[in-house]
Amino acid sequence: MIPPPPLAVPGDIDAIGAAWLSEALGHRVRSVRTTRIGTGQMGEAYRLELGGDGVPTSVVAKLGAADPAARSIVGGAYRGEVRFYDEVAPTVAIRVPACHHAAYDETTSQVVLLLEDLADHAQGDQLAGCTPAQAHDAAANLAGLHGPRWDDESLLELDDLKLNQQEDADLLAEFYGSAIDLYLSDAGAGLSPDDQATLRETVPLAGPWLLARADHFALVHGDYRLDNLMFRRDGEAGCVAVDWQTTSIAPPLRDLGFLLGTGLTPDVRRDHEEAVVATYHSALVGHGVTGFDLDECWLDYRISMLQGPLIAVFGCVYTGRTPRGDRMFATMVERSCAAMRDLGTLALVEGAVG
Repeated sequence: MIPPPPLAVPGDIDAIGAAWLSEALGHRVRSVRTTRIGTGQMGEAYRLELGGDGVPTSVVAKLGAADPAARSIVGGAYRGEVRFYDEVAPTVAIRVPACHHAAYDETTSQVVLLLEDLADHAQGDQLAGCTPAQAHDAAANLAGLHGPRWDDESLLELDDLKLNQQEDADLLAEFYGSAIDLYLSDAGAGLSPDDQATLRETVPLAGPWLLARADHFALVHGDYRLDNLMFRRDGEAGCVAVDWQTTSIAPPLRDLGFLLGTGLTPDVRRDHEEAVVATYHSALVGHGVTGFDLDECWLDYRISMLQGPLIAVFGCVYTGRTPRGDRMFATMVERSCAAMRDLGTLALVEGAVG
């Protein structure tokens, strides 16, 4: 018997009707009510309220950008997110939305994911920051991504994933300085003199930093921050990580440094970061990681803080500008610069690559 052809990836939300959903979910869907949610810059998201037999009451549908040219530019990110849910998520312990269907079309660069609707969770707020309890929750959850496949060389066999090489460091060094200049001449012009000086001090270190402290590696989220975390509304632990388009292989503490350096206000971070790093490390050990003590974890955390300005500056300069986006990136830069000064990050990077 000839198997049926694979289910087509819909070109837009109008193509996601009851018949298509019935095939995707494997159960009969009788009715669909669609509501646009979010303001994602790399695609579109919708809440689908479903009526049917044996189907969830609602799911979230993620699609690619409406513009074909824009889709083709970020097609690799779409492919990576589908790969994460299909191949990687079952092998790690981090909490993510349940995925009911995921597919990517190489010809059109269109993507579709049907994900669990986390109605009992609320999105983190990058501008407001998070509480210490939320930071502990997010750090322990992050260890569930890194720990199960810590230093796992089979990760290097996954398509499109590799450790950074010298050519990557050279490319970063080539473009980062001009990105800093563009940022400080426009969106970042209101930063304090101290923060502007700290940003400029990162320029010659960015390329070498990319290759530093690579003794250990893991699959990293790449954008593990509050806007990509869903926290339980009842205040209990159990946050869920979303938006898996930027996964890569790298020194794992960069995810944790990015979370705390950009998501905690400086006063809260100073009071709680050592305890949160200890929570993360304890969770790593619980996932079977050995040969990586708390002192080494703390050192990697301090060095990791350069991730914050890198992501924020490139994000602001090379993505669509919005008033909230400008405020968000400025807040991330300010918090990251304060963290780098507090933790002696730049001197540590110089020592690690010297």
